[in-house]
Formats: sequence, C-alpha cells, structure tokens
Amino acid sequence: MADVNRGNRPLSPHMSIYRPQLTSITSILTRITGNAMGITALLIVWWFLAAATNLDYFETVDGILTGWFGDLVMTLSVLGLWYHTLAGIRHLIWDQGVGLDLGPAYILGWSCLGGSVVLTILTIIIV
Repeated sequence: MADVNRGNRPLSPHMSIYRPQLTSITSILTRITGNAMGITALLIVWWFLAAATNLDYFETVDGILTGWFGDLVMTLSVLGLWYHTLAGIRHLIWDQGVGLDLGPAYILGWSCLGGSVVLTILTIIIV
C-alpha cells in the first residue's frame, strides 16, 4: 500500500479558496428566505394572538410591528417572499430541463435577484 500523506492536503475545497458562484449564492438565499418567512409568519401570528388577548397587549405588539423595526422586518419579508417565489419559478423551469446551461442559469439567477427588488418596490408603492 502506498504511503499517502493525508495531513498536508485539504479533504475538500474550503471557503477561503472556493469562489462562490451565482447559482450557489441564489441557492443559499432561497434557503435563507424560506426560513425567514417562517419567522415572519410567527410574528404575524403573535400579532393576531395579541389582538385576541386584550387591548393593552395588542397595542404593545402593534407598536412594535408597525414601528420602524416592524416596517423594516416586513419590508425585508416582502423582499424575501418575492425572491423565494421567483426562485421557485426558476426551479420549475429547471425541472422541465430548460435553462440548465451556464448562460441561461445566470440569466435566471440575475432575474430572480433583480425581479425581487423591482416587485418589492412595486408592492411598497401599491400597498
């Protein structure tokens, strides 16, 4: 058996030498936005429960969720919702075997990122 010095070489590419690609970043963002929407759903449930409990508690929770912090969280949630939706559409396109080459994959990735920002701005303007 050959004497292999396994201690001097990495087992897999490490983050310090791996160059992130658009497809990997968008995949990570899809997971992050999915989890963030779960947290946002809990905040909305908290708001509903406060409304069902009593007026003083509701005013406290409503003050938090309609203040600057709540506005920031809800705006970022809308951004995450739009991004997650567009990324899901992208995956439906990929499930059909379309757009799997590098060029179309990058176009779809940038479309998800840019489209989510544009749709968030439109949502804020309309609502």
